[in-house]
Amino acid sequence: MQNELTQETSPYLLQHANNPVHWKAWNSKTLTTAKEKKKLILVSIGYSACHWCHVMEHESFENLEIAEVMNQHFINIKVDREERPDVDAIYMKAVQLMTGRGGWPLNVVCLPDGKPVWGGTYFRKNDWINTLEQLQELFQNQPEKMLAYANKLHEGIESLGLSKNEKGEINVTVLESFLSKWEKSFDWEYGGYAKAPKFMMPSNYQFLLQYSFLTQNEKLVEYVNLTLTKMAFGGIFDTIDGGFSRYSVDVKWHVPHFEKMTYDNGQLLSLYANAYKFTKNELYKEIIEKTTTFIEKEWFTNLGGFYSALDADSNNQENQLEEGAFYVWTTEELKNLINDDYELFCLVFNINDFGHWENGNYVLIQKESLAVISGEQNISLDQLKLKKKNWEKTLYHYREKRAKPRLDDKCLTSWNAIMLKGFVESFKALENENYLKIAKKNAHFILEKLWSSDGNLFHSYKNEKATINGFLEDYAFVIDAFIALYEATFEETWLEHAKNLTNYCLDHFYDETKQLFRFTSDLDESLIVAHFETEDNVIPASNSVMAENLFKLSVYFENSYYEKVARLMLEQVLPSIDYPSAFSNWLSVLLRFSDYQKELAICGENISAYRLQLNRSYLPHVLLSGCENNATLPFLKNRFIENKTLFYLCQNKTCLAPTTNFEEVYKDLKN
Repeated sequence: MQNELTQETSPYLLQHANNPVHWKAWNSKTLTTAKEKKKLILVSIGYSACHWCHVMEHESFENLEIAEVMNQHFINIKVDREERPDVDAIYMKAVQLMTGRGGWPLNVVCLPDGKPVWGGTYFRKNDWINTLEQLQELFQNQPEKMLAYANKLHEGIESLGLSKNEKGEINVTVLESFLSKWEKSFDWEYGGYAKAPKFMMPSNYQFLLQYSFLTQNEKLVEYVNLTLTKMAFGGIFDTIDGGFSRYSVDVKWHVPHFEKMTYDNGQLLSLYANAYKFTKNELYKEIIEKTTTFIEKEWFTNLGGFYSALDADSNNQENQLEEGAFYVWTTEELKNLINDDYELFCLVFNINDFGHWENGNYVLIQKESLAVISGEQNISLDQLKLKKKNWEKTLYHYREKRAKPRLDDKCLTSWNAIMLKGFVESFKALENENYLKIAKKNAHFILEKLWSSDGNLFHSYKNEKATINGFLEDYAFVIDAFIALYEATFEETWLEHAKNLTNYCLDHFYDETKQLFRFTSDLDESLIVAHFETEDNVIPASNSVMAENLFKLSVYFENSYYEKVARLMLEQVLPSIDYPSAFSNWLSVLLRFSDYQKELAICGENISAYRLQLNRSYLPHVLLSGCENNATLPFLKNRFIENKTLFYLCQNKTCLAPTTNFEEVYKDLKN
């Protein structure tokens, strides 16, 4: 038995192609059919690596009785949230307004015109079928009630997240009050926030790291280091093969939902790279090296793209899909593999009550650093490091024989750009030329496969075909990555590409009334409401990324309009900031408009050594540029002088007299 999803390319949609439910894809034809037949629409949203999506599929969508009810009364639409983040965002807002919470699977019932009237996340089989029957009965007998509720909800969705024409003052002094409120949620035992589940929220720690550096706040540095260390120790990080899972179900970063996502790992590469530059903590270097190795091996394609995800589920020994089956260990397995070192192994990775998950399965987790353990066990640190490396190698080879988690093999533009920046930042921190090679190959993949001759980006690439017109997130993250690539290489072409994409966004996404960018282009078919993404979540809001992009490009191209738009965006969002962790990337933008911000131009022959030194230093407040001959970039124009290497340090649109004394300039930047 097959449905219309057999015609799709999304791995998630294809997972449902054999369901008895008559699933359709989200498109204008399907929506028109609902209106013509005057039937309720059931929108079910998930993604390929989502464990509870799989559970609900098995319990409900594979059930013939439930399928019959769904097919009889509803137009059933399956949506891959990764392919259609615009659809997901609208209906997530609706469910959050209705229930106060959200997540995936996301299930929404809508009127024939697409306006939502009911929704939630995971439902057990009996609750699901009873609810659907009640909704259909209400639609038949009292449609006016549904219509009234839908219209009221629609108004709420339209207003959610947008300020009421207020403007906030751009002043960094507000950050102190934000921090005092924010600090109350810090977990000083395990890092992160004092609640479960725990998401890693990289943009939060990027801002806190930046702010602690600029204000010399040692307490904040301590907190960020605690968090990054515990994340690296915990089961959420795969110490055997590298890469982070999406989130932890507990407070100690121990038991993850085991799916690995490109966007998490790309952001975490950037975060750990910056933290390594700041602290020179060797653990962070290890995390970068393991994660980049994992990504290159499992996700990097011959064309230069990055795949999207590895599933949480894989086949167990009984050939049944089970969450975490690929990653967990029994004591019997470990004893047989580790042999004489088993007791020491148990001390390092807590094969005890602390490291036990369920049903006799263990998720490897460190509690203490190797330095502490070596001191307690009278073994040299170097010897313990070598043992740990060998243990991990042994476990890796054994684990590779297990059934692997399913791969989501589509390439998403925004996530590729996030990963591109992760490799650029890793190159800056560790100066591993392979990282830069991978980053450039990915950048050319985006240029050649995901950027059309009409000037627009596509969102997804699979089976040698680019599909779905790009969303704001695609443009924002690609621009951000290209700027980072310029700073790593001083190759101006990347800034030119960034500028062209920015101008396209201003033409097709910018709303002058709202003074923000819409999530979807004005060339795309409209949804029930326009979506303006403003809250920074696990992934920073596309508007906050665009605001920072515009600021940086305003400097490089001496473009006052870019700066004006960035400033207006920040002023628009500032009044909405009630809880700073949900706006952390906006706070980074705020720092750009402060006296902390500086720019440095290096002009002269053989300047690569200076570029490398500056890139491996933690200087989050500095925009870097340079040239080895006469440059066309406005910020560098007329700054090159033959047979001289000059350093131009600028602040607030004023530059000091050029100097040949690099050490003096470097000292100024570090202080």
